[in-house]
Amino acid sequence: MDPAGATDPSVPPNPLTHLSLQDRSEMQLQSEADRRSLPGTWTRSSPEHTTILRGGVRRCLQQQCEQTVRILHAKVAQKSYGNEKRFFCPPPCVYLSGPGWRVKPGQDEAHQAGDAGPTVCGYMGLDSASGSAAETQKLNFEQQPDSREFGCAKTLYISDADKRKHFRLVLRLVLRGGRELGTFHSRLIKVISKPSQKKQSLKNTDLCISSGSKVSLFNRLRSQTVSTRYLSVENGAFVASARQWAAFTLHLADGHSSQGDFPPREGYVRYGSLVQLVCTVTGITLPPMIIRKVAKQCALLDVDEPISQLHKCAFQFPGSPPGGGGTYLCLATEKVVQFQASPCPKEANRALLNDSSCWTIIGTESVEFSFSTSLACTLEPVTPVPLISTLELSGGGDVATLELHGENFHAGLKVWFGDVEAETMYRYGEPAVPGVRGAGRGGLLQRLALAARSHHNPHEPGARRRALLP
Repeated sequence: MDPAGATDPSVPPNPLTHLSLQDRSEMQLQSEADRRSLPGTWTRSSPEHTTILRGGVRRCLQQQCEQTVRILHAKVAQKSYGNEKRFFCPPPCVYLSGPGWRVKPGQDEAHQAGDAGPTVCGYMGLDSASGSAAETQKLNFEQQPDSREFGCAKTLYISDADKRKHFRLVLRLVLRGGRELGTFHSRLIKVISKPSQKKQSLKNTDLCISSGSKVSLFNRLRSQTVSTRYLSVENGAFVASARQWAAFTLHLADGHSSQGDFPPREGYVRYGSLVQLVCTVTGITLPPMIIRKVAKQCALLDVDEPISQLHKCAFQFPGSPPGGGGTYLCLATEKVVQFQASPCPKEANRALLNDSSCWTIIGTESVEFSFSTSLACTLEPVTPVPLISTLELSGGGDVATLELHGENFHAGLKVWFGDVEAETMYRYGEPAVPGVRGAGRGGLLQRLALAARSHHNPHEPGARRRALLP
């Protein structure tokens, strides 16, 4: 599942840990009942089925079998015209993490002795593609120093024959041996014809970049694709990488807070603002810098318009002496250094830059899917993975009810707290769930309510009935 927010370390013991699927016969019965729109009832697996599942759940928790698929991509994509191919930049990439990828398969899927190489291969394309080899790109996963597997789709593009304004990327993962693991979708990507050259207005914020959003920065010397380098972090240091890019949270800074301490500041980022870049993976930050608009290899010092997607920009370190050109963030091959700009002799409000200190900024998105194939009762794909957008808690103690709002729910879905299965009630559409606070609000198409009661097989040693929620 994919909770919308980061995991809260203050969650009490027995947290919501995983979702499971019923076997095919139970799913069919539940689906038929759901289609008949019967009144909501609390359901749980049969005692025999729960006992079988609990053994698998406990093994998964003990062996830490979680597998995570993370897709990173840009928020916008520039359309290609005619015979040109404007490859997506930064290129969409996939990270596979979690100990579950290294769990040995069962005997029915055992590898032969001497097998080497990755246990999964991926294919990525656009959601309109038919799936042919010409429309998808194979991902070759490589193991990183942090044990994650990394794959990148460098040659994807969208042609002018495709008239859509938005699309999604589709990732298909196949285990070695041919078993289909699943098909995973990215978030929506907006199609643009070219970067906007007009002054951005906050009346149309589609392409503006807000404080707290995720961005990527890349540098392209002399507009050559082969020379593209991305701002990234390796071994605790900022680098200019030719193969991997990192997402950074762009914060509006106020100049008075200590490094890493960002008081909440809402709004769209404008040129001339003091900003700070924080790596979303490592948390490493660059010092506060002033973001400047770039035109004809000059930093414009008097521009305060909102920043737009795929704009050229520069990052000036504050504290430059008056009359000087200022010091800017720059790359030197793979290193990130400082460049001393010189004042423009013709225009006082400009500073002369070099190619290596001009960056292109673009918003990024990421989506994560976590699951464990060791819990599966069948060899069917794990997708579509349930996506949780919000949680609502009603009541407390033995009468508490937790309601999940999201996508890809169905009547056969079961929720576990640790090794305890919760009672569930599934609803699709707008009718309110009786007795659950906030269930009647519009716009929430799928709901899964969880009772605070747990049910153990009374014949199981140590069986007891206890509340799941505080």
